[in-house]
Amino acid sequence: MRQYLRQRGYLPAAADQAVDKLRSFHYLNDEAFARSWALARAQERGYGRRRIDQELRSKGLDHVLISAALNETFDQVDEAARAKVLLEKRFKGESLKDPNTLRRAAAYLQRRGYESKTIFTLLRYPTEEDF
Repeated sequence: MRQYLRQRGYLPAAADQAVDKLRSFHYLNDEAFARSWALARAQERGYGRRRIDQELRSKGLDHVLISAALNETFDQVDEAARAKVLLEKRFKGESLKDPNTLRRAAAYLQRRGYESKTIFTLLRYPTEEDF
């Protein structure tokens, strides 16, 4: 936050004072923010680990905080089950045996941030481990 304020042209002393005041009121807590953001995105939007990681990195959070928040979140959320619910909702009435639909489903899950292993397992693609 200090860096952000300095980039916006505020004096370093003013930026430090503002950040310290916000922290004293418990308005500024990167760890709590990362946890709540990750959990909300996973549960409400159905985003996968990669998408949430990318969003939190774009907000300038430390990779250690992001990793801890993602581990905590995905201990509470079953990623494969959530991906299955998304597929059923998005591709309702369409056969996933059709190659075009299967390709679209895989791309949809990939954009939502799901890992390839989860996508391949869910859509029954053969993986390198199967060979």
